[in-house]
Formats: sequence, C-alpha cells, structure tokens
Amino acid sequence: MAKKVLSGIQPSGSLTLGNYIGAIKNFVKLQEEHECYFMVVDLHAITVSQDPAALRENSESVAALYLAAGINPQISNVYMQSHVQQHAELGWIMTTLTAMGELERMTQFKDKSSGKDSVGAGLFVYPSLMAADILIYNADLVPVGEDQKQHLELTRDLAGRFNHRFGEFFTVPEPYIPEVGARIMSLDDGTKKMSKSNPNPGSYIALLDPPDVIRKKIARATTDSGREVIFDPANKPEISNLMSIYAECSGMTLQQIADRYEGQMYGGFKKDLGEVLVATLEPLQQKYREIRSSGALSDILAEGAERARGVAAKTLAGVKEKMGFLPLR
Repeated sequence: MAKKVLSGIQPSGSLTLGNYIGAIKNFVKLQEEHECYFMVVDLHAITVSQDPAALRENSESVAALYLAAGINPQISNVYMQSHVQQHAELGWIMTTLTAMGELERMTQFKDKSSGKDSVGAGLFVYPSLMAADILIYNADLVPVGEDQKQHLELTRDLAGRFNHRFGEFFTVPEPYIPEVGARIMSLDDGTKKMSKSNPNPGSYIALLDPPDVIRKKIARATTDSGREVIFDPANKPEISNLMSIYAECSGMTLQQIADRYEGQMYGGFKKDLGEVLVATLEPLQQKYREIRSSGALSDILAEGAERARGVAAKTLAGVKEKMGFLPLR
C-alpha cells in the first residue's frame, strides 16, 4: 500500500557522496511505490548565517541534483520549502506545543551551539519546524539518518500531543532507515560521518567534483595500518568505509571486493575505487549540467510547490479548526 514519504536536504554547501548514497538513492527507489515530497529545506539553512548569492546557487544546485539523480518530478513533488508558506505557519504552532526542555536535549543543538557566545533562536527551535515539515503532509515514512532520529522522535511526540489535546488528526510518522548505505563516513576519519560542512574538502567527495579531483581525494583518503582489504568496521574503519563506498557504487558485495583484492595492497584498490566513483558520477554530472542549462528548473519547482501547497493548506486549515482559530471569510 502506498504511503506518504517526506524528506529534504539543506542547501548549505555542496552535496556529497554521503548525501547521494545515504539519502537520494533511496528517494529514487521510494518514489516508485509511494507518494513522495522531496524538499530543498532552505528555511532550515538560515538557522545559521547564509550569503544570499550562495543560498540561491546552492538551492538551485540541490534541486537540480535531485533530478539528475533520478527523482522524477512527474511522480514526486520537488520544491523549495520556502515556496510552501504553510511550513512556517505550522512550524510556529508546533513551537508553541514544544517544551524548552525537549529542545535543550537535542544533541544537534548541543553540538552546533557548543563553544559559541551567541546562538540564534532559529537553531534552537529548528526541530519544531522539522516536525511541521513532516506533519503538514501527514507523512507516514521519513527517511532519516541516525543523526536525525532524535528530531523524528520529537515529531512523533508532538503529533501524539496534538492528537491528545485536540482530537485525532495527525499521522504519527515512522522512520525509514535503510540497512545498507545509510551512513558513509569521512575520507579523513572513518569514525565520523561524511559531511559537506567539514572544513576539509578532502574529507568528502562532492557530487560535482571533477574526475581528477575524485581520483586525488580517494588516493589521499586515510587508510588503516596493515594492508588487508577486509571489512571490519570495529578494527579497520577507514578501509571498511572505502569498501562500503565501492560496494554501493559498483554493485559488488563486500565479500566480492575482499576476494578481488586479497593479497594486494591498498594502492590498487584505491585506484580502482577512484575509477568506480568517476564512472558513477559522470552521468549524474552530465544530466545536472543539462538540467541547469535547460531553464526548466524554475517551472519544475513551481509545479511541485503548487501541488504541495494544495495538500499543506488543507492540513493547516484542519489544524486551526481543531485549535479554535476563527476561519478566514
């Protein structure tokens, strides 16, 4: 039975291989069976300072990469979060239902605010807006990484809280966390998630990195002591991470990779991995360039936002009626 699926990515830097393997590839699969809403979450991006020109460019880039990776705007809703104003209004309502203690316990807020003299209120209440993003469509499934599970738990709590106070209304969403490929680690530290916010560009493969840059980054990627190409995340996190990337991009199993490079040193494995990544990303990059040059992106985003607004407006009207707001005449 088809379900509603909601997810989004912030336009706050270059999308990485981790975003592709951990999120976007799964978006493409999910759209074949479910009603999907895939946002570029630009309202979340401004919880920290953004350069306006960079925000515009990154927003278009993320949307185009969605499409280049295979998200079909004819069957999925692809749009900018800020183009659906109901997100912000329900976000405020969800904020009024959220306790400060709940927000103070959010590990992402603790991490991002640590050591700073001044922290914006938007960063603090960000999880309430994320809850609104999900609940405005009564999403059943939310693809999330491990670092977002806490936010989804808050969303579930807020849905239940609203339903208890005002009557059954919201669907309580479930996380969708694929067993494989959900967490690709940094190239310079196999114990940390690959992140576009890492100040070291050598720590991640950006989806738009040129082929020679990809090869160099893989060649310089940190490896464990020894030289065995074996999958052992506890004792060999670096090579295990590279093997996971190889498996995701080649279709080979981890055991097949280990067998292929048995008795060999890391050099040959890393050289081949670089070529596997180039072969994986070159078609996506070509499609991306075609989309950006076609001029069709703004129309696609407008159409996606219009469909999303139709659903969101009905939900928000129902929320306000339940809470006792006077209707607009």
